Amino acid sequence: MRVLERVPTHARAVERTFAVRRAASTASELVAVLSDQAPAVVGEELPAESISQSFFRVREGELSDQQAALHGVLVVHRALEDLCEAPLSGGDLALELAGMRQAVVDLTGATPRPDLASAPPENVPEPGTGASLKDVWHARWLIGHQAHVLFNVCAAVAVADAAGHVRHGNNDAALARLADATVYVRGFPAAMTHASTIPADYYMAAIRQTMAPPSVEVPLSGRQHRGYKLFRAAMKDLLSVLPDSYEHLAARSPELAEARGALLEADIIDGERHVTLAYSMVHLHRSIAQKPEGPDNAVAELRLMRH
Repeated sequence: MRVLERVPTHARAVERTFAVRRAASTASELVAVLSDQAPAVVGEELPAESISQSFFRVREGELSDQQAALHGVLVVHRALEDLCEAPLSGGDLALELAGMRQAVVDLTGATPRPDLASAPPENVPEPGTGASLKDVWHARWLIGHQAHVLFNVCAAVAVADAAGHVRHGNNDAALARLADATVYVRGFPAAMTHASTIPADYYMAAIRQTMAPPSVEVPLSGRQHRGYKLFRAAMKDLLSVLPDSYEHLAARSPELAEARGALLEADIIDGERHVTLAYSMVHLHRSIAQKPEGPDNAVAELRLMRH
């Protein structure tokens, strides 16, 4: 989707918003095309594997390639529609859009058409304005997390592919998939920040309590996100086939060392961003899923995880 590349993420608000609306309109057209090939799976009819999946409206199931592409593009479309209004920084918008574009390419196998770069601007419909601000904020919390899940799963596949290529001595293919994975991992904190572009007071008063008893049986936690678990397992496997220090790896394959280093750096930055994002939302409160013997607050626990 060349249209995602052409969004002026650091332009004035009017120009940026118009470009994001255009991207959302293009995504809607792609959804229609994919839907004609096969209908979407009704996720609510599938059992949730965890309370977290139920809360964030995420499901797991066997999908055809076309269905996987459709559901991935549906996530992208919803996120783009919300980004027309979400006050996301230009840097994070660029990273999230890059992750979306990579997901569309990976899921559909599409390659950008050269004529799209010069296509004249079309009339893009204005988004609906019927929802209250609180409804928008609550939906944004879910939409941003769904984009994060999409990036997690796509990154896990890309890292697993890279590890497989290394095992078979196909370094060129491994380099390509490591680059793809790095795009997704850089998108992790951007998607989480997107979800969190809501007032912290509203989050504390209206959303946080719905993720803990008695609203749910057990407190929601990142430990319940299977997509992220898949990514962590793939990273562990990658480091088992590329265990060398940077210096040793660079001595035999400088490109591979650079690509692995970029991915690991993105992973560490994601951990650091999670710490600062948590502080902006909950300050020094304890995590809703924190064990009694844990650190004094959620930020301290996230710092330990990052270390």
